[in-house]
Parts: sequence; structure tokens; C-alpha cells
Amino acid sequence: MISILLMEKIISLCLILAAGFVLVKMKCLKGEDSKVLSRIALYLAMPCNILSAFQVDFTEQVRDGLFLAFAAAILIHIGLFILFWIFKFLFHLDGVESVSAMYSNSGNLIIPLVYAILGPEWVIYTSAFIAVQLFLLFSHGKAILCGNHKFDIREIITNINMISIFFGVILLLTGLRFPAPVQDAVKSLGDMVGPIAMLVTGMLIGEMQFSKFTQYRRVWLITILRLLAVPFLTVIFLKYSGMAGLVENGREILLVTLLATMTPSASTVTQMAQVYGQDADYASVINVITTLLCIITMPVMVFIYQL
Repeated sequence: MISILLMEKIISLCLILAAGFVLVKMKCLKGEDSKVLSRIALYLAMPCNILSAFQVDFTEQVRDGLFLAFAAAILIHIGLFILFWIFKFLFHLDGVESVSAMYSNSGNLIIPLVYAILGPEWVIYTSAFIAVQLFLLFSHGKAILCGNHKFDIREIITNINMISIFFGVILLLTGLRFPAPVQDAVKSLGDMVGPIAMLVTGMLIGEMQFSKFTQYRRVWLITILRLLAVPFLTVIFLKYSGMAGLVENGREILLVTLLATMTPSASTVTQMAQVYGQDADYASVINVITTLLCIITMPVMVFIYQL
């Protein structure tokens, strides 16, 4: 049932992607207009979504669940470091390929997916994976892309999503709640994350020349790594590690972590590639291909996890 709900939600998001594509093709919008939407998603919708997720009671069950989610996210990323150290030598991955295959688009997609298939009370556990990945993406990921291994802690802690998680934790621990009108506004803005992300992707596809998709032949290797290899190995780890039995509802909490792991390539990689002078078109093609094919791979991986 969860696999079916997941497929339905992904298809609905891809229909929004198609709407963005059509708007560009009909000359109603330009691909570059997506930058405004991206800023709205990054600086408004995503922080609101995170803050809204922390508007729950801080019970012992929530505490234990967050510890489990953080532990799983950390262990999975340690495994990814080892895995991609091997892949780098086996397949001679460059910086864009390594970062695109390793880091998922959990920041944009995981919250709306979890909200749709599990319910709002499970969204809080997405913060664990998002926090760990953001920290690593702007340290390890940046180092791979630009070749600068200098660790800039200020850039990481001033990331808007990290700030939102920090204030969300304060709200959770203190029991502070937004007034009803504020909470309604925050939730409504937060619900825009998934649709905006897919609309932007569709607009970028509409602007992109078809030759770009045939130019990068290794995109299929990266797609296999991102959508099949990483999720399958994560499923095996989560199913047989015994972690699900450590807390109440551990299986569902780890499902949230799994969903975050198997989303498409991070759209942030395209933006970082632009900033650091890497092949942003290649990163964009990887993001588009993995986004389209995750309609099939994500429900399949969830089905295997549930067996």
C-alpha cells in the first residue's frame, strides 16, 4: 500500500514537472525564471516546512525516534563514503558524478513524500537526514567539486535550512507553538516545497536542448548508482541491521530515512557546479534523468523494504 501511495504522489509531482515544461515550451515563461522560484523554495518554503514539522509534542517516543533517525543517517553516510571511494576508482568518477550520485534530493522531496504517504507526525524525522546531508554536502561535497578542502563551518551553520532546524529544535524542546493563524500560514508555505521543486525541474527541461541528454553517455551509470545501487544497499542495511527494533515504530522511522536516501540526485549540486565552475549542464541532466526514473525505482525499493 505504501509503495502504491508513493508512486501516486511521485506521479502527481511529475505532472507538476510537466506543467513547468509546457509553460516554457509555450513561451509563457523562460527557463531562467526558475531561479526566482528556486529562491522562494530555498528561503521561504523549505524553512517553513521544517519549522512546521517541529510543532509537535516532545515525547519520549519522539526523542528516541530522532536519535534513531540521526544514527541511521550518520551510518548510511559513512557507508556512502566507503562505497564511493571504491566507485571512484572502479568507474573513474569526476567531481560532478561523485557528488550527484552520492547526495540525494532529500531537501526538496522527502518532506512532501513523507507527509503524503505516512502523515504529518512523521515529518519531524526527516530533519535528521536533511541536517546530516546538508552538513556533508557543503563540506565534503564542496571539497570534491571545487577541489578546496578548507572546512568553512560558518557557511554550513548559516545555511537557511540548518538555521530552521536549529530553531525547530528549540521550539520542540521548549514546547512553544505558533498561534493558529501563523501555523496555518507556515504550513501552507511549507507545502509548496515539492511542487516548486518539480515545477523548476520541468522549466529547466523545457529550456534544455535534447542534444544535452545524448551528449553525456555516462549519465546512465550515475543514474544506476543513485537510483539502484545506493538504495538497494541501504535497504539491505536497514532491514538486517536490527536498528528497527531499538525503538517503538522503528521500522517506519527507518522508512523515512530510506525515502530520503533513494530520492533523485540533489538539485543543489547543479547550483554548486555553477558557482564552482564545474559542468553544471551535466549535473542538471543527471538531476532530470534521476527525477523522471525515480517514479519506478522508489516504489520498487520501498516494496523490497516491506517484504
